[in-house]
Amino acid sequence: MGAGADRFAAEHWGQEPLLCAAGQHSDGFADLFSLDAVDELLSGRGLRTPFVRVVKDGATIHPSRYTRSGGAGAEIADQVAADRLLPLVLDGATVVLQGLHRVWLPLTDFAGALSVELGCPVQVNAYITPPQSRGFAAHYDVHDVFVLQIAGRKRWLVHDPVHPLPLSSQPWTAGRADVEQAAKGPATIDTVLSPGDAMYLPRGWLHSAEALGEVCAHLTVGVHPLTRYSLVEALCACAADDPQLRESLPLGIDAADPAALADDLAETVRLMVKRLEVATPDDVVARVRDQVWSTTRAAPIAPLAQAAAVAALGQQSLVRLRPHLRHRVRTTGDRIVLDLPDRTITLPAATRPALEALLGDEPVQVAVLPNLAPDDRLVLVRRLLREAVVVPAG
Repeated sequence: MGAGADRFAAEHWGQEPLLCAAGQHSDGFADLFSLDAVDELLSGRGLRTPFVRVVKDGATIHPSRYTRSGGAGAEIADQVAADRLLPLVLDGATVVLQGLHRVWLPLTDFAGALSVELGCPVQVNAYITPPQSRGFAAHYDVHDVFVLQIAGRKRWLVHDPVHPLPLSSQPWTAGRADVEQAAKGPATIDTVLSPGDAMYLPRGWLHSAEALGEVCAHLTVGVHPLTRYSLVEALCACAADDPQLRESLPLGIDAADPAALADDLAETVRLMVKRLEVATPDDVVARVRDQVWSTTRAAPIAPLAQAAAVAALGQQSLVRLRPHLRHRVRTTGDRIVLDLPDRTITLPAATRPALEALLGDEPVQVAVLPNLAPDDRLVLVRRLLREAVVVPAG
C-alpha cells in the first residue's frame, strides 16, 4: 500500500469516517457506472429480484408492482419490467440495484481487485434516488461502506454510532429506538456529495441521504471485515475436536436453572481455557480463510475462449493467473497441493517451480516454465486451464 493507504489504515479503517473530494475535473466514476448503465440494466439485461429492490419513504415496495413474467421462452415470474417501474420512479421511489459486482463487468473487476487488496469480501450496490427524495431513514450498516457519488448531488447526515462495530448478527433494527433518537441530534457530518466525491463510513455509523434537485445515483461498496470475533468463532469450531467438549449434559437437566448449569459451565470453561492455551494460527487459519474465500469469486472466464486455449495450447502459448483467484500452495509428503476456494489440486512435487511461476503476477510462456520437460509443461498448463486456474494472456 502507498502512504495514503497506510494513513487510511491507521487512522480511519474501522474507526472514523473519511471524506474525499473529487476536484473540478471528475468524471463521476464513469469508468465504473453511470445513469446510462442503470437504464441498460433495467431495460435490457433481464434482471430479476433480488438484484432490484424499490423503496419509497423507507418502506420496500412489493416486487409484484414492478416485475412480470419473462414471456415466451423465459418462463420466469419476476423479471423487472421497465414500464411498470417507471410510475414508481416518477412517484419518487428509490431504485436499489443489488449485487452489481455479479452483473456489471466493470464493477466485477473493481470489487474483485478491492477484495484482494483489503483481504475482505466486497459487495457493490447502487442507489438511484429521484429529486428531493430520501430512500432510507437513518440507520447503520453491519459492514464498512465506501460511498461513490455517480450522478447528481446528495446531502448526507452522519451521526456517531449507538452500537460501535456491530456484527452481522446485530442489525440496526434491533436498536431502532436508540437509532431514531440519536438521529434527532446534531449530525457529526453534514455534507453534500457531488459526482466523483467519495466517503468512507465504518460499520455502525448512522447515516441517511437526500437527493438534491436532480436524479442522484451513488454506489455503496460494502466491505465485510474479518474481526476478532471471527477468530473467536474459529477457535470455538476448533474446540469441537475435543471429545470432552462434545459430551452431553446430564439427562433431565433444567436448562432454565442457572444452578443446574453451574458445574457443567465451570468445567466447560476449564476445558475451553485448556484448549485455547495450545491453539495456534494453523488451528484457525483454514476456518477464517474459508470465511473469506467462500464469499468471494475470481474474475469471470470466457468458457469458449478457455476451451479454445486448451485445444490450441503449445510451447509458445502465453498464460497468466486468473485475476482475483484466491489460492495457497502447500506441501504434503511428496506432493504439492494447490488450495482453491472450492477444491484442491494435487500435483507432483517437481512441478512446484513451474506452478509458482504460473501463479505470479506476470504472464508466462509455456516454453520457459522451469524444471519440467516440454511435454510435462503442456500437461501442467493444460490441467490448470481446464481447472480455470490460469487463463490465456494477450
